[in-house]
Amino acid sequence: MGTSRRYAAAVDRQMDARILRRLAEGGPLQSLSREEIGLDRYPVTIDPHPRRADAWVRFGSTPALVDAEVCRWTDRACAIRFRVGDHELRAWVWASAVTPTTPE
Repeated sequence: MGTSRRYAAAVDRQMDARILRRLAEGGPLQSLSREEIGLDRYPVTIDPHPRRADAWVRFGSTPALVDAEVCRWTDRACAIRFRVGDHELRAWVWASAVTPTTPE
C-alpha cells in the first residue's frame, strides 16, 4: 500500500505545527536587544506589505526554523512575526537568519 500524496502536504503541516508548539513550550522566544539591533545607529525600514520568509528563531536554547513575515529591518536585523498555534509571536533576529521565500 502506498502513501497518499493528496494528503501528504496537510499531514506535514500538522506535524510541523505540533513540533513548533512543543518547542515553544520549552523556553521563551529569544529576541535581539536594542543594542544588537542598532536602533540608535541604523535606519529602520517598515514594509506596509510584509514579506514571507523562513527565519531561524530560538525558544530558550533550542533553534527552530519558522515560516514568518518580515515586517521591518535594519542593515543588521529583521523584525519578524509568526504563528504558533493561535498565538502571534514577534522577535528581532539577525538578518542572516532570514531567507526570503517565494509566494505559492
